[in-house]
Amino acid sequence: MEFSQEVKKATDPIYKKISKVMPEIEWSIHAPYIHKINKLKKEKNAVILAHNYQTPEIYHGIADFSADSLALAVEASKTSADIIVMAGVHFMAETAKLMSPNKKVLLPDMKAGCSLSSSITGKDVRLLKEKYPGVPVVSYVNTSADVKAETDVCCTSANAVKIVKSLGVKEVIFLPDDYLAKYVASQTDIKIISWKGICIVHDQFNEKEINNIRKNNPGIKIIAHPECQQSLLDLADFIGSTSKLLKYSQTSDCSKFIVLTEPGIIHQMKISMPSKTYLEVPGLDGCSCNECPYMRLNTLEKVLNCLTHMKPELQMDKEIRKKAYLPIKRMLDMSK
Repeated sequence: MEFSQEVKKATDPIYKKISKVMPEIEWSIHAPYIHKINKLKKEKNAVILAHNYQTPEIYHGIADFSADSLALAVEASKTSADIIVMAGVHFMAETAKLMSPNKKVLLPDMKAGCSLSSSITGKDVRLLKEKYPGVPVVSYVNTSADVKAETDVCCTSANAVKIVKSLGVKEVIFLPDDYLAKYVASQTDIKIISWKGICIVHDQFNEKEINNIRKNNPGIKIIAHPECQQSLLDLADFIGSTSKLLKYSQTSDCSKFIVLTEPGIIHQMKISMPSKTYLEVPGLDGCSCNECPYMRLNTLEKVLNCLTHMKPELQMDKEIRKKAYLPIKRMLDMSK
């Protein structure tokens, strides 16, 4: 696609926002797609949702809403759009459909899954409920609609502790993230029955490397997502969801951070507070970062294709959708 003067003029304001994290030569490749997508979404009355882990050209270039997964679904439900394009992963598209059943939901790549979501099925939850009769089930939003349909109440990484405490019980089944379950257990007196699911990104952080970086950077702050294992959370100066990590990095007096979550969020930190330094941590395999392979399946070309052809479209069983919506609604009601 051509980087014409028309494209340049239309997209220059966007590039100014991200010029510190993207060279001009790279922008010239992305800009024609961004220009065409932004025109097409207006023609088709579509909104594009971008998770906090998306790349700068998607996050800043085409997204109407950028946030954590549940916040995206909530915001999209408030719009009059006919079409939702989810630049995220499959369970996020499902959540958007749960919140907006009458809207068409598109996912640029149906292979964009999630290690947490795929670690458990609705059948697994039914077996757990048989084993622990009467124990309420709390499911992280990073689960399929099939799992949500067997759940009493959902939670996010930001409100997990609050939701579990508010149930007023002594024992809870918490699914599917084992590390987040352990974090919740450390913040409450409630017995947590967990599942052995993990996020492949957060499971890769290297404790030895973190300590080396901290040793060589006196005063540096470690900020971590609660999907990290407990030994890493014990090192952290601040623990929170992606949105909370971003806010903390902006408001903290500290000027240098070790960021223990998917590095897609770092470009937002650099753009909002360019005077500060944000360090990625090599994974256990020695790679330079811990990118989510599923999030990276979203590209501008795929977004353009799905808007052009109106596919792939997310399909969901009507009964599953009705049942899966209830634990999300309960969580939203409990969070008010």
